[in-house]
Amino acid sequence: MTNDNQDQSKAANVQVISRAAKILRTLRAHPKGLSLSQIAKEVGMARSTVQRIVTTLEQERFIASASVNGGFRLGPEIAMLAGAVHSDLREEIRPFLIELSNQINETVDLSVLDNGKVLFVDQIIAPHPLQATSQPGASFPLHCTANGKAILASLPLAKVENLLPEHLQQYTEHTITSRAELLRELEQVRIKGVSFVREEHILGICAVGASVVDRMGNISAVSIPLPSTRFYGHEERLAAALNHTCQAISRHFELN
Repeated sequence: MTNDNQDQSKAANVQVISRAAKILRTLRAHPKGLSLSQIAKEVGMARSTVQRIVTTLEQERFIASASVNGGFRLGPEIAMLAGAVHSDLREEIRPFLIELSNQINETVDLSVLDNGKVLFVDQIIAPHPLQATSQPGASFPLHCTANGKAILASLPLAKVENLLPEHLQQYTEHTITSRAELLRELEQVRIKGVSFVREEHILGICAVGASVVDRMGNISAVSIPLPSTRFYGHEERLAAALNHTCQAISRHFELN
């Protein structure tokens, strides 16, 4: 093979990887899944090109079927890779999460900021028949989740404004869609140390969240998601328990 042919082959391989990455990022923003046509429209590629790449990604378990109608979502291999990337943080904080979950008898999540979204990296599930859970590796918006608000409140204002889209998507009738209103709420989160979400992302689901900073200065968030029936009237108790846990995690990082 000539040098020109080798260069062309390398360029083609790089292009395929770039396109695959673009498809994966698009699906990350749509956890319920997209059809091939929807993916093609989102990434600006021909449907036939998307189909070839999706078929390969599905074989490698990076993409999985989302419905009987032919939709696709991120596959289990993505969750495993996300877990590996954050394994050190997860293993170090997990004992604190378990203790908190046992104390309040509710599910507890650990999340990080990832490409303008909040990415779930660990979860302790409480033994309730009715509970709010999110698969590690899933990502959700920053502006209407407790962990997202907690992370935003820990960032410089300039970075917050860069992260937030011009128009905040409305998910329920309770979603804050005004940037100015959200920024005012983040000020209160900074003062109180905890964030609240009252059915802003999913109807019937509420949460309280708080941020922690590791020894390298990386920000993560611990949150307690639960059905609204077990949330209202218990906000302060949940916030106090969460604050106590996050303070214990911070002391751990300071001493180790």
